[in-house]
Amino acid sequence: MTLEPGRARPEPTPETKHFWDGTRDGKLLLQRCGDTGKAYFPPRPFSPYTGTRNVEVFEASGRGTLHSYVIHHRPVPGFKPPYAIAVVELEEGPRMMTNIVDCPQTPEALVLDMPLEVAFTKMDDDITLPLFRPAKGS
Repeated sequence: MTLEPGRARPEPTPETKHFWDGTRDGKLLLQRCGDTGKAYFPPRPFSPYTGTRNVEVFEASGRGTLHSYVIHHRPVPGFKPPYAIAVVELEEGPRMMTNIVDCPQTPEALVLDMPLEVAFTKMDDDITLPLFRPAKGS
């Protein structure tokens, strides 16, 4: 998949650097609360469940299901309409906003709860976006 020119580029922060380093290396890195064991996203240095800084980074499976989406039809820099703005529920529990790629951007093709897999898409040498596509074999 090739990204359209003009798309806004994420800027890693000290709190998100591990996530962007992971996507660049083809890994979807999440964090987990050390007290509850619950995974969370987006990246942050403390648990959203307990507030503790007892957190760990782990590699997620890259699998999830389509939780929700809208199909956007208006032109926006960096996107060729129509395109899906989706919420994917990751196998580990957290939900991630992303785009669905490699399938028609129609309600007939985008079925809620459909299995998805991460499709790492390089933006530049430092940023690789974790987009999602229908899982192979589904």
